[in-house]
Amino acid sequence: MAMISHIKDKRERGFLDGQFLIAMPCLADGNFTRTVVYICAHSSAGAMGFIINRAQAVSFTELLQHVKIIEASDAIMLPTSTRDFPVLSGGPVESGRGFVLHSDDYVSESTIPVSEDISLTATLDIVRAIYDGRGPQKATMLLGYAGWGPGQLEAEIGNNVWLNCPATDSLIFDRSLDAKYERALATMGVSPELLSPNAGHA
Repeated sequence: MAMISHIKDKRERGFLDGQFLIAMPCLADGNFTRTVVYICAHSSAGAMGFIINRAQAVSFTELLQHVKIIEASDAIMLPTSTRDFPVLSGGPVESGRGFVLHSDDYVSESTIPVSEDISLTATLDIVRAIYDGRGPQKATMLLGYAGWGPGQLEAEIGNNVWLNCPATDSLIFDRSLDAKYERALATMGVSPELLSPNAGHA
C-alpha cells in the first residue's frame, strides 16, 4: 500500500514530519473544517496524516463484531475500557480501512515506527491485542487517513489554509475530542477568536 510504504521510507524527511496541522477558518473543504491533523510522513513525494479530533460513528464494539472477533451477544460482556476505546475518523482516504496509532510499547511484525514514541499498526493483530488486554498503553483507532500529493500541502500552507506546530503525544491520545482544536491552537499561543484567513504559520 502506497501510504504504508511512504511511512516506512524515512530516508527523506520533510519539515512537516511529526507536526500538527490546524485548519484555518478559510479552509472550505468540509472534510477538514476545525480539524487537527497529525502528520506521520512528509517528503517530496507527498504527505499523509490522521485527523485526531473527529469522532467516528462506528464504535469499537461494532468494529469487533464486524471483523468477527466477537459475536453480537458477547458485546454486553465487554469491559467498559474496551467498549469506550476511541475510534476516530482519520480522514477521507480509504475511510473503510482501520489504523491504530499507539505508544511504542506494542510491536508486531506489521508495526511501523512513526516517531521516537509513536508507532502505527494497520492489521487485525493489534485489534485482537486491545480486545484481549494485551494492547499498547496509549492508542487510538482511526478509519481512513488524509493524504496530499507532491507539493500540495506546501502550497496549502503557503495559502494560509493550515497552521503548523510540533505535535504532542498527550494531545494525540487525549480522548476529549471537543477541546482538541482550541488546545492545539493554545500550544502556539493562538486564540480561535483571533484567527483570520490572512494569518501565517509557525
